[in-house]
Formats: sequence, C-alpha cells, structure tokens
Amino acid sequence: MPQQAPLIIDVAGLSLSKIDRQRLKHPLVGGIILFARNWQDRAQLAQLCREIKRVRRDLLICVDHEGGRVQRFKTDGFTHLPPMRALGELWLNDGKAGEGAGAMRATNAATACGFVLGAELRACGVDFSFTPVLDLDFGESSVIGDRAFTRDPRVVSLLAKSLMHGLLQSGMANCGKHFPGHGFVKADSHTDIPVDKRSLKAILAEDAAPYGWLNSTLSSVMPAHVIYPKVDARPAGFSSKWLNDILRGQLGFGGAIFSDDLSMAGARLIDGQPVSYTQAAVAALNAGCDLVLLCNQSLASSDGGGLAVDELIDGLTEAQLKGGWQPQEASEARRRALLPCSPAPDWDALMVQPDYMHALALLP
Repeated sequence: MPQQAPLIIDVAGLSLSKIDRQRLKHPLVGGIILFARNWQDRAQLAQLCREIKRVRRDLLICVDHEGGRVQRFKTDGFTHLPPMRALGELWLNDGKAGEGAGAMRATNAATACGFVLGAELRACGVDFSFTPVLDLDFGESSVIGDRAFTRDPRVVSLLAKSLMHGLLQSGMANCGKHFPGHGFVKADSHTDIPVDKRSLKAILAEDAAPYGWLNSTLSSVMPAHVIYPKVDARPAGFSSKWLNDILRGQLGFGGAIFSDDLSMAGARLIDGQPVSYTQAAVAALNAGCDLVLLCNQSLASSDGGGLAVDELIDGLTEAQLKGGWQPQEASEARRRALLPCSPAPDWDALMVQPDYMHALALLP
C-alpha cells in the first residue's frame, strides 16, 4: 500500500511534550509548522528542532518566515528582513535614464534576502519556509499588502525567482503562494471567505502568470482560500479544476501542493456547508493537495487544547480505512523532496561565512 504523510501540525510550546511526540510519531504526520510562541532564543529553537528530528528524521520543520511583518524569529541575531515590497520599490527606482540598474540591483538584493533567510533558519535546524508571496499588489488586500513584491506579474516573477535562487544557495526549497492570487480581493481568508469574480482569462493573464513562468523553479505551491466563482464554486485549495487541470495541467507545475491553514475561515465552508477539519483535509487531498496544514490547534490547556489535532489524525485514519482518501506515492515523494539535502553550518560558522556576509551587505 502506498505511504503518505500529508499532515503538517504544530506544537504548543518551547519544547516537545509527551503528547507532541506521540502525534509526531503518527505515520500520517509529515511535518511541523513553528510559530513565534515556539521561539525563545536560538539555542532553544535549535534544541526544539533536534528534538523533532529525534522523533523522526523525515519530519519537515516549516515556518512562515517571509520578511517584513511575517517573520517569526526576530531577535537573538536573526536579521530583520525587509518586506518584499521593498524589493519591488528598489526595482522601480531606476534613475533618470531608466537603464535598468534598479532592476538589476533588486534581483541581486532578492537573492541576498533568500540566502540570508534560508541560511539563518537552517543554522537553527529549520528545514523550510513558506515563501515567496507571488500575489500581485493591487492595493486592495490588507492581509497581503507589503508582503507582495509589486503589481506587475513579470517583475514579481523575476524577483521571486531571484529570491528562490538565494534560498537554493542556502539549501532550502521554496513555496509560491497564494495560487492563483489573493491580492485582488479585500477580504482576509483568515476571517472571511473572499470571492474574486474575475474571469479565468483575466486571472491567468495576471495573478496566475508567475506560476507558469516559474514552473521549473517552484518547489511547492500553496493555494488561496479564495473562491473564484467563474472557475469553480469551491475555494482554490479544494478545487481539482484549479489544482489538477490548471496548476498542474495548464501551467505545468510538478512540485508539492500545500493547503493553507485548515483552521482559517476560508477553509471551514465548502459548497456552502460547514465542514470539520477532517472533511476539509479529505476535500483538499482529494482535490490535489499533497499536504495539509492545521495551525494553532495544539495549545495545551485545561480546556482541551490539542483535541482538534487528534481528531484530524483519527479522522484521516478512518477516512483512509473507509476509502474516503487514499495515500499517493507521488505526494510522499514531493514531500520528501522539500527536505534539505545538504548539511547546514552552525550559527557561529555561518556568521563568518563570506557568502553570508556579502549577502547581508546587499539587503535593502
């Protein structure tokens, strides 16, 4: 029978509890996502990552660490990375002659950002960051805002490719998000279900264009919890049309697909009906996701914190036994391909590495 470990879960604190270890040992769990609550300092983070790897070497340790306001670790030596808009502004600041010097400086700076981002995380034991944002900055979305490089999909693609080059230099894979685009809608899918009423043709011409242009560079993609009713009644992350027909078929993407957080409001209604975490996970996996995230549900407390994680693990196990979902070898191969292949230097060695010091000097 094919094996697959599609669940990415979180843990409550600064170290692993007994229940955390039990959950991480489960064969359906493929990784962990860290948050600021899991951070005290570099020594603690490195120890936590070692604890996780002692449970299972193949667990993918992830974090949302983009730069700007989405950066989980900001103290004890971590570089404060700029928001991606700063790179877009550097591109546009091209001088009087418009000779392209700003664009070239911006791509170089983007590579430096990617390298510093990936190298610092890896020096502490983190495998993977959900970056870069490929959404276009239409000036509408507060949840995206300065997380986007700029409005032009061509510039977004080239800056993202440069940033992904830097990640690659550090030994880290990448994740383009939020497919096919979250920048046009005002609503925040953490708290609402955004609806984008544009045509497929309009979306493919702009928002989704980077996914096709970067199909040989992207390691993974995260779809948006946004409904595009002229394409499908379901949010993109639960839509086989978006994930299989368009992203994989039409745009030629072959890497891993992550669901966005299943606890977000945009994931809690499918076809107009409220769904459980298990139902959402099964819908995402059957639509074409390889991995599904459930975030901020592990918090251990007297009021039963963490029950949602256990319910999801048990529910997906039952769905598999009953034939509601079947593991895919290809999905597991895509997950494992996101694990770093090369050893990372420790923090002290990184600090004096010439490539790292050079990259720091290039940051905007």
